[in-house]
Amino acid sequence: MATPLLRLRGITRTYGSGENALTVLKDVDLDIAAGEMIAIIGPSGSGKSTLMNILGCLDRATAGRYLVDGHDIAEMDSDALAALRRERFGFIFQRYQLLPDMDAMSNVEVPAIYAGIDALHRRRRAQALLERLGLGERLHHRPGEMSGGQQQRTSIARALVNGGEVILADEPTGALDTRAGEALMKLLEELHRQGHTIIVITHEPEVAAHAQRIVEIRDGRIVSDRAVAARAVEGRVVAEHAVAEKDTTSAPPVSASATSIASAVPPVGTGTGSGWRDRFLEAFRMALSAMLAHRMRSFLTMLGIIIGIASVTSVVALAGGAKQSIIEQIGALGTNTIDIYPGEDFGDSRSGKVRTLDARDADALSALSYVDSVTPSVSANATLRYGNADAQAQINGVGADYFRVKGIELAAGRFFEDAAVRALEQVAVIDHNTRERFFDDGVDPIGRILLIGNVPCRVIGVAKESNGPQSGGNLGVWTPYTTAMARLQGQDHLSNITVRVRDDVPMGAAEDAIVRLLTLRHGRKDFFTSNAEDIRETIDRTTGVMTTLISSIALISLLVGGIGVMNIMLVSVTERTREIGVRMAVGARQSDIMQQFLIESVVICLVGGAIGVALAMSTAGIFNSLSGSFKMVVSTASIAAAFACSTAVGVMFGFLPARNAARMDPVEALSRE
Repeated sequence: MATPLLRLRGITRTYGSGENALTVLKDVDLDIAAGEMIAIIGPSGSGKSTLMNILGCLDRATAGRYLVDGHDIAEMDSDALAALRRERFGFIFQRYQLLPDMDAMSNVEVPAIYAGIDALHRRRRAQALLERLGLGERLHHRPGEMSGGQQQRTSIARALVNGGEVILADEPTGALDTRAGEALMKLLEELHRQGHTIIVITHEPEVAAHAQRIVEIRDGRIVSDRAVAARAVEGRVVAEHAVAEKDTTSAPPVSASATSIASAVPPVGTGTGSGWRDRFLEAFRMALSAMLAHRMRSFLTMLGIIIGIASVTSVVALAGGAKQSIIEQIGALGTNTIDIYPGEDFGDSRSGKVRTLDARDADALSALSYVDSVTPSVSANATLRYGNADAQAQINGVGADYFRVKGIELAAGRFFEDAAVRALEQVAVIDHNTRERFFDDGVDPIGRILLIGNVPCRVIGVAKESNGPQSGGNLGVWTPYTTAMARLQGQDHLSNITVRVRDDVPMGAAEDAIVRLLTLRHGRKDFFTSNAEDIRETIDRTTGVMTTLISSIALISLLVGGIGVMNIMLVSVTERTREIGVRMAVGARQSDIMQQFLIESVVICLVGGAIGVALAMSTAGIFNSLSGSFKMVVSTASIAAAFACSTAVGVMFGFLPARNAARMDPVEALSRE
């Protein structure tokens, strides 16, 4: 004797435990052969729907064995059961269980997507099935736009799209009128004649009479299992024609002699490499559909992400702009420069007593091969006078190379040269502020005599305005350092020496060599060095710490936004429990369900992140147009980081709701209102 396609032995199903335990099925034995049409009947609460759920691998028995084609389902995990449902079983539910946001074609395609059937095959098959079932003009109608009979035929097409070797129909005529119910049973009989195994769950004897075999269940036990006597085929054909003529809108135009449905449609396609991609696209499409269906809720969910991303991006842009501005100011001092000062470090109270830096040190340094130029410097404050005007200014005694070392450019006149330094000439180069202070009536300062302290000096040049330390309201004047030492300050030592290193020489190596040379000259290290690179690194560290601190505060809003996303996704899972059950019933894996809700969470966060970045860039544009001190710098790296944060928030806060959805029991999900 051939092995039954479906075999149940000692099946018991109990819900709950202890005193509250409820046993719905009790020691059920049942064999169903391939190609049978069987009706399982019984009153409400008899256990027939629970039996169907176990037969369709939607539920597991508490005790006993259930074998599908010889394979024990107790040994299968959730994904293996999902594979059985999508590859061997097709479900026809009393309430149709169509996805409301999808049209008829899309609803029929869903099992084929999860089966990995390529798009061309599944679309051709879905269309052919719907047309064969009389729905050729309803392909792109949503369930709400179709009658009950049309929705039920759509669910039949969905059950058949992957082959539907075993079709389980749970009270299939319960929501239909008499004519539509008769038409549906005619379809099931035709599918039976084509070789499908049909299992009908019903409490109506008239529906059960269409089957070859009737199994009656009462109080969880099978009380009878009998064959149905053959009836006159001729009378049935006449009746079927009469029903079809009475309701052509709700019943498909199928006759007893019509070509079989299976032969009228293309064969079931095979899985291809595009299966994973198609499942991903289906999940992405459903995520967008859910977002669009609840636009305001989606926007409010995004709001926390928008504020968080905009805040973090703006803070980083502000920090980047501030750092760039400071670095530009450092650049105004000159590039590749090393400054040498007396004492141990900045703020050393004894540095004023160290008088070992002198012009000979500058000469020794200028002879080094890796040095581009050297300038000695002395500085002091003095009173400037021109005519009846006077003001305090910083007087800088420098060498002829100072202007090259510091990258200072001329606005008018010329710089002094080495000859003026050697001759102690009383000449001066003034800055932009000094020119504005003393020569603001259009008077050309070149050639004018400016009294520095008690020493008259002729102005020979005016420096261009810069954003360096000489900017602001301070007045600055440069004279030959020999003139400043001998005529203005009466000292023979230098305040500092500035060395400009050649561009092709590493700053660290040059600085080490300079320290060694001066230590040998002085007999000890009574000086310290500072270079622009050190300052730059200090600024990087400082701005980095500040950016991290402020960004951490801004990240709190991102965290709040993420919690909001998680809450809304949990609500979404609850609202769409029935949809989850339908997808599981037609073969969705746990990973498919989890992917769908994770994608929705990530899409919400990414869209919120994009709006947040756009908001930050708009803010930066407005700020930059109004601010003259420095600009906000929105970098590509910060934008990439913003989207990375959005994705991370979506995955992190979407994981729990997605996992909850994926772990749902299919039967419980389908029964949820």
